[in-house]
Parts: sequence; structure tokens; C-alpha cells
Amino acid sequence: MTKAVLSLSQVNFRWPGRAGFSLSVPDLIVAEGESVMLLGESGSGKSTLLSLICGTLLPDSGSITLDGTDISALSGGARDRFRAEQTGVIFQQFNLLPFATVSDNIMLPLQFAPQRRKRTHDATREAENLCRALGLPDGTTRAKASALSVGQQQRVAVARALIGHPPLIIADEPTSALDATSQAAFLDLLFGQIGAHKTSLLMVSHDPRLGDRFDRVIRLEDIAEIKRDGQ
Repeated sequence: MTKAVLSLSQVNFRWPGRAGFSLSVPDLIVAEGESVMLLGESGSGKSTLLSLICGTLLPDSGSITLDGTDISALSGGARDRFRAEQTGVIFQQFNLLPFATVSDNIMLPLQFAPQRRKRTHDATREAENLCRALGLPDGTTRAKASALSVGQQQRVAVARALIGHPPLIIADEPTSALDATSQAAFLDLLFGQIGAHKTSLLMVSHDPRLGDRFDRVIRLEDIAEIKRDGQ
């Protein structure tokens, strides 16, 4: 039986306040080495779900288990450390440090994740190898992130997520600013890297045309119940 890298069970969360919003996920599993696309429109609760999975939000009830650990039972500091060890995140806006070198940006997660750093062995060499595998020119690791094109910055963000081989990569609409040709090239590179390390991928998107590339496509409305005040 394939191991579950991520498992959500009976998860409930509610944003307090006048514009109340609640999210309920009875069940969600991502298997080891599986690529899953999560489809949902803007404002459908995708970002809230990702924040719960990353541990930056806590559910009101239920469990969120990542690589065998219920992250909702951890303290705040322990959640932060665990997230750094177990997940690589590709942000929609990349979130690179503009005046740091590409190498420093890629190796940044290792400062907060000793086990991930240990798995890396030679971080500088792995950063260079990832850049090469992702089609970046030689010498890119020494450049400032702000000097790169948008497409190059995107690949650096992927390398930062992959370094140290975390078991789960979470990607938040990383292709939204790309044309169809660039999307295909980017996904070729991403899938090549996660396949080499049997890494699981959960990618959020609103574009169903990309679904054929994934092992499984899930629509948010099929796994989650969303309620807003007044509804």
C-alpha cells in the first residue's frame, strides 16, 4: 500500500469576524510520489487550505498529518521547524530576497531545517546542480535575484523548494503569469525534478487545461464545504 505523505481528516476552520468564512474538509490524501492538482476559482478557499496544510493556520478541529506527524498538535515553534523540514513551497509571487544571491535564496530554507540541510551534504553544489537541471545559465547562483528575468526567478523559486528533498512540494498557482508554451516548459522541468526524488506535489491552480500533466485532479468543491455568513 502506498504511503500517505499528506492526510487531512475531518478538518474544520472558521475565520472569525463579520465577513465570516468557514472551510470543512472531511478527507484528503496525497500519496508518496503523487502529483495532485487542486482546482478552484479565486476566493474559493484555496489559500486558506494551503495555509492549514502548511501549519500557518490551525484548524478548529480535525487532524492534518504530514509524513506521519499531526502538525495541528504541534506548538507554534515546532510547527515552523517541521514545515521547514518537510515542505517546499513555491509561492505565486516567488518571494525571493531581491538583493541576495541566487545561491543564498536557494539555500535559505536550510537555515531553519537541520535535517534537510544534513540530507543536502554540499548545499552550494546542490544549488548549482538544481540551477543546471532547471535550465539556468552557468554562473546564475552568483547573480542577484533582482537581476534575473521573471522566468528565471520562477526557476530559482523551484530550486529553493526542492533543495534538501522535502517529501512534499506545495505550489500556489506558479504558472498563472506564464503563456501556454512557458507553462509547458516549466511543468516539464518541475515534474522532471520531483520524479527524480519521488517527491509529492500539491499544486493549486484555476486552469483545468494543465490537469493532464498530473496523476490526479481534485476540484475544491468536491472535497471541501465552504460557508460564508449570509449563505
